[in-house]
Amino acid sequence: MISLERREGRPLRIGHRGAASLAPANTLPSLRAALEVGVDLIEFDVVAGVDGTLVVSHSPGEIQPETPTLDKILAFFVEEAPAVGVHLDLKQFGRERDVVDALRRFALVERSFVSTVYMRTTRAIARFGRVRAGITIPRAVFGISDDGRGAPIARSGLRALRRTTPALVRPLLEISRASAVVMHHSIVTEASVRAAHARGAAVVTWTVDDREELARVDRAGVDAIVTNDPRLFLPV
Repeated sequence: MISLERREGRPLRIGHRGAASLAPANTLPSLRAALEVGVDLIEFDVVAGVDGTLVVSHSPGEIQPETPTLDKILAFFVEEAPAVGVHLDLKQFGRERDVVDALRRFALVERSFVSTVYMRTTRAIARFGRVRAGITIPRAVFGISDDGRGAPIARSGLRALRRTTPALVRPLLEISRASAVVMHHSIVTEASVRAAHARGAAVVTWTVDDREELARVDRAGVDAIVTNDPRLFLPV
């Protein structure tokens, strides 16, 4: 099973939808851009198309004729990125077995991490065995987004969320049976990271595109950081 823990004292580097700041998101050029810069894992979104085929897209409404299939993207990891981890963000529930079967066909089970907002999906993935599952704290719960530095939360609201998040981590992990928690960078604190680590779970944070915020979540002890621009991890 893939390790999501910090490596040699640093958090893992994850390219968001490939490298969404460098090429169109969820495409092979975007994945190749992330690979070229240097990442530990590459994240991409998976949904079902109209005909039921699993494709790499943020939502069914964004599917285009050129949208790559899941199989095409998984082949990339086998043929072009044999040392990079697979971070699959499953946007729909009910297709867990199909996803795991696809990972098995490409012999990627041990290299893969599946995240989702659906607890039933993390429980299903956990039942299937060697694929690591992460539960994402849904942005709708807190009204957070990855546009800007924690927008649109007011400062007072953000302080309150940072205080309450650690108490949510334990029950969230217990109910979901996940082995990692995926949280927006704006609510990451040392306390929330400690709460996850106390349960033996890794902490993945998204989507960090600012060097100051990168330094802050690194100091908090997160295990992995998702970014649209993996160049953020390079020395200045």
